[in-house]
Amino acid sequence: MTQSPPTPRTSDPAAVRRVALASLVGTTVEWYDFFIYASAAGLVFGQLFFTPLGPSAALLASFATIGVSFVARPVGGIIAGHLGDRLGRKGMLVATLLLMGVSTVGVGLLPTYATIGVAAPILLVVLRLLQGLSAGGEWGGAALMAVEHAPPGRRGFFGTYPQIGVPIGLVLANLVFLVTSLSTTKEQFASWGWRIPFLLSIVLVGVGFFVRARVEESPVFEALRANRVRRSAPMAEVLRRHPRAVFVAIGLFVANNMIGYLLIAFITSYGTRVLGVSSSTMLAVGIVGAVVWGVAIVASGIWSDRVGRRPVYLWGTLGLLVWSFPFFLLLDTAALPWMLLAVIGLGVGLGLTYGPQAAAYAELFPAPIRYSGASFAYSVGAVIGGGFAPLVAQALIGATGTSLSVSVYMVVVCLVTLAAVLAMREGTAAEREAFVLGVPTHD
Repeated sequence: MTQSPPTPRTSDPAAVRRVALASLVGTTVEWYDFFIYASAAGLVFGQLFFTPLGPSAALLASFATIGVSFVARPVGGIIAGHLGDRLGRKGMLVATLLLMGVSTVGVGLLPTYATIGVAAPILLVVLRLLQGLSAGGEWGGAALMAVEHAPPGRRGFFGTYPQIGVPIGLVLANLVFLVTSLSTTKEQFASWGWRIPFLLSIVLVGVGFFVRARVEESPVFEALRANRVRRSAPMAEVLRRHPRAVFVAIGLFVANNMIGYLLIAFITSYGTRVLGVSSSTMLAVGIVGAVVWGVAIVASGIWSDRVGRRPVYLWGTLGLLVWSFPFFLLLDTAALPWMLLAVIGLGVGLGLTYGPQAAAYAELFPAPIRYSGASFAYSVGAVIGGGFAPLVAQALIGATGTSLSVSVYMVVVCLVTLAAVLAMREGTAAEREAFVLGVPTHD
């Protein structure tokens, strides 16, 4: 039986601003927590938690724990997606934020291998899995709250609010690590200084909780609830009726996430251990890349409202592909101006392939199953793309002796995303608008 489409109420401008702020603040906190782990994995976790393995193997094991969380992300996406489609988007925003905060503070309090032996890396992996569950469910809720509250014709722009939380979280994480490392000796940082960024998370989580608890539920979900247009098994329907949209959404994220994690988690370790650059310099380089990434996210979201999501994705993917070899050639000079140029070019490409994502995902899946579809595709794309990117990059350089092998890796994942972009179906602006509101125009 065909049901009449829900008619969402129109959010008032103040409510839209509150939701946008909640998406931004909460996502910033989530990804600050996620990124301080990635930074610590490259700087100190190997020697603290995997001591018996020796320096090289310990670093690989440390990078592997970054990937471990990605195994849990699809599970988190499925759970949060199911509850978000059945019970509402808002509750999931608060729950995932609290889970991330508790697990992050837990890492900051965790004894090392020298204190409790093999229990230390086991507990580290458990806490990392909890971070993965949180991250898998968080993004979908934040993205849909922003897009489904947005005024007509501006869903691309408002969809950038949860997206810029990622580079802002990266900047905060790098700044805190930079200040901590500059304020302590090398021995002090390895002993207790690395814990400070993790323990500071409790403050950020408190702010994020306060902001998120005050927002209104998505008007699209309220319309679904009022019209009783909800599904008992949304994830099953996603896979059964919209497999093309799932594969396209996964592919759209692969290159961005893989290359993003090179900027987030790999180049700091690579610069200090291989190029001989100080960790403070590499953290500063990462901050510059993140700032450019954030600016490009906002610009690309606005641009996508004018020309569509697909053209912006196309230019961004081609940009990342073309920049894959110049990136490492410039980085390997170990000269600050050239390293900054390397991350600036990378930041532009990352922004173009991340800014339109929230709106694009919302336009790929019908409203009653949107949280499930968006969260699952985002999480799986992260597993394939970025989950083990630092580990693979480290292994490639170890096996080949050249960073250009990582450039080849970057080209391969860009080709995967390019295929997804070319397979992406996009209607007119009016069709996209209707689809987000719950009136399907295509599968």
